[in-house]
Amino acid sequence: MGLMDRLRGELIDIIEWTDDSRDTLAWRFPRHQNEIKSGAKLIVREGQAAVFVDKGRLADVFEPGTYTLDTANLPILSTLEGWKYGFESPFKAEVYFIRTTRVVDQKWGTKNPIMLRDPEFGPTRLRAFGTYGFKVSDPATFLDTLVGTSGDVDTGAITDQIRNLIVARFTDVLGSAKLAALDLAANVDELGGFVAEKMADDMAEYGIEVVNLLVENVSLPPAVEKLLDERTGMGVIGDLGAYTQFQTAQAISKAAENPGGGAAAAGVGLGAGLAMANQMGGAMMGGAAPQQAAPAPSAPPPPPDAVSFHVSKSGQSTGPFGLDALRQQAASGDLTRETFVWSERLGEWKAAGEVDALRGVFGATPPPPPDA
Repeated sequence: MGLMDRLRGELIDIIEWTDDSRDTLAWRFPRHQNEIKSGAKLIVREGQAAVFVDKGRLADVFEPGTYTLDTANLPILSTLEGWKYGFESPFKAEVYFIRTTRVVDQKWGTKNPIMLRDPEFGPTRLRAFGTYGFKVSDPATFLDTLVGTSGDVDTGAITDQIRNLIVARFTDVLGSAKLAALDLAANVDELGGFVAEKMADDMAEYGIEVVNLLVENVSLPPAVEKLLDERTGMGVIGDLGAYTQFQTAQAISKAAENPGGGAAAAGVGLGAGLAMANQMGGAMMGGAAPQQAAPAPSAPPPPPDAVSFHVSKSGQSTGPFGLDALRQQAASGDLTRETFVWSERLGEWKAAGEVDALRGVFGATPPPPPDA
């Protein structure tokens, strides 16, 4: 420091911060060897706080106002220095001005997707971004934890830490809330409040309070969003059959407007469209209701009743006999064409030779031989 700066420091008795920078959070008042005169004026403007540091130890903190520095308003510094009867001019102390107004319109967002288990989509990834603001709520703690011996501290020294903490607490809130991804848009205000509340204790360790934390958007991966759009489109279409008819009518109309070469192509496209519609309709029906099992094959019809007859022998009814038994009787001569037989189908006694069902029992009768 030059001679003029040294003389100016000895003559100046006003301590204030007039810098209007919006990015500076802490600023150390420059004085030659940190000497402050007795009776010096301290001016702390609105949105500021002044913190005195004595040999690396935090001393007195001043809220907005104008002060004449003496032992009455420097009780901690007086105790540290052991001033029982007032201090001698000049005394040495560092003076830091801390900005206490809100720093707004800060951005936050997820650098990498957040993995979670969605109740509807299963394991999925989400991205989110938004804005937030913050302010220094405890100047002494802020000075002790973040400023240290630095002369100036701007917003860039703390915003990265705040953004990382927001993402970490946002992930915790999503995991514990177990909300479906499609329901997040309706709860972004509550999510922002929960995240700010969850990180309040973490930020208090730095003397900072996060305010107006907003979740502006929560998005799914592009591939999932595309499938979701298709699903939404199917819901908008509604009746697939009516939509197919509408598309078919449009195709026919376009084909009529292009008679030179569109008829065959329109026919092919129409057939393909109808086939696709049928497949989609079948798939939708299959997804909407369980597939019905194929009906069991019907039992074969019962075999026809076996043919049997009662045979009259010596005025007595015998049997019933099946066709095989009747063939044996015919072969042995016990059954002739004149023998009377009866069955339920006949309803009466008839000669065996007159029953069509028994013609095969006796064999074919050869025709008369030709005349010699």
